[in-house]
Amino acid sequence: MFGTKMRLKYSLSTCIILLGQLMEATIIMITTKRLTIRPIEAKDWIAIKEIWDDFKKTEFVVYDNFKDTTPESLQPRIAKWAEVTRQGNEHMFFATGLNDEMIGFTSMNIVASSEYEIGYGYTNKSHGHGYAQEVLGAILEYMKNLGATKIHAGTALRNVPSVILLKRLGFELIGTEEVSFFEDESGNDIYFEGGNFLKNLTLDK
Repeated sequence: MFGTKMRLKYSLSTCIILLGQLMEATIIMITTKRLTIRPIEAKDWIAIKEIWDDFKKTEFVVYDNFKDTTPESLQPRIAKWAEVTRQGNEHMFFATGLNDEMIGFTSMNIVASSEYEIGYGYTNKSHGHGYAQEVLGAILEYMKNLGATKIHAGTALRNVPSVILLKRLGFELIGTEEVSFFEDESGNDIYFEGGNFLKNLTLDK
């Protein structure tokens, strides 16, 4: 059963509308200057396939785990994302839209009490326009409103665009580790230096 509609203004450029609560999950629509952010739906697997297929064509593909984008694998996976997002605040997946086209997604998965790990991805054609910073800034503000205190993020230090994005959002590098997702032709692990980043939401005014 839905609760009373509420409207909260966080800044001049970002308006967050809380549409109610269902099974303890907050159903949201976030609107920024140029973009809309909504909960992931099962049909979004097509757009996420494009995002992950684009990623496979970049130099950064070795810095993340393998993404199976076959319909047989991806459709049920995104349907599960949509299901858990509706069920509560422990695992949340958001779609980013530009003029009715989905160009990216963001994930928030709880790792400890009031602490979450963030993940994100965007189509290649949407890069270079500041969309990620605009969206993630709004989502971080929303997470703070939910009561989150810390947001964790991990990225390869050689993934310079991602490192720059996290720093612009106020994340700090708190540690590094050797990580491997792929092997070379001889079967040896391909290691890279992964950075562990943290944003303390309680420090934001």
